[in-house]
Amino acid sequence: MRTRLLSEQLIRTRFPHILYCRVHTNGRHKATIYAWNEDLQLTETEMRKLKQFASDYLNPSLCFQVKAYHMVQEDNVPQAKELPDPFRTAALKGNLDQEAIIDTMNTFADGHIRFNDYDPEQAVVHFDYYGLSRVQPDDQTRMTEYLNELLPIGSLCEIAFHLTSE
Repeated sequence: MRTRLLSEQLIRTRFPHILYCRVHTNGRHKATIYAWNEDLQLTETEMRKLKQFASDYLNPSLCFQVKAYHMVQEDNVPQAKELPDPFRTAALKGNLDQEAIIDTMNTFADGHIRFNDYDPEQAVVHFDYYGLSRVQPDDQTRMTEYLNELLPIGSLCEIAFHLTSE
């Protein structure tokens, strides 16, 4: 399973002349690779090679698009945020599974997160978070961002937040 960070790292390793690279999940089993070479361009040949690499090595079940890096603005791709070290380290592992994702997320707050369901049609993984206190909206957003970084490209998450008396 390939996360965004791992996918970007693999692209940079395979194509060292690519200076700027951003992989973005468009949802529903789709992802876009935005890239520029050292001349701040992306040739047709580079686009074909990147698309083939993505299909062969990143996730063969996803539909990949490849676009010039400047298209991130036009496509309204959110800026990638820095992740705390435990999340970054986990996202760069090639063998991240459901248990590792949940263990990593449970280091974030005072409650605990559980897998609920996966909607294969929408490519959305549903989780429930149980906490002793209400999670503030900023923390909810941050938790969702961190969890999305731990999921494979091509899928997104939704978290339902619950109060518990335990």
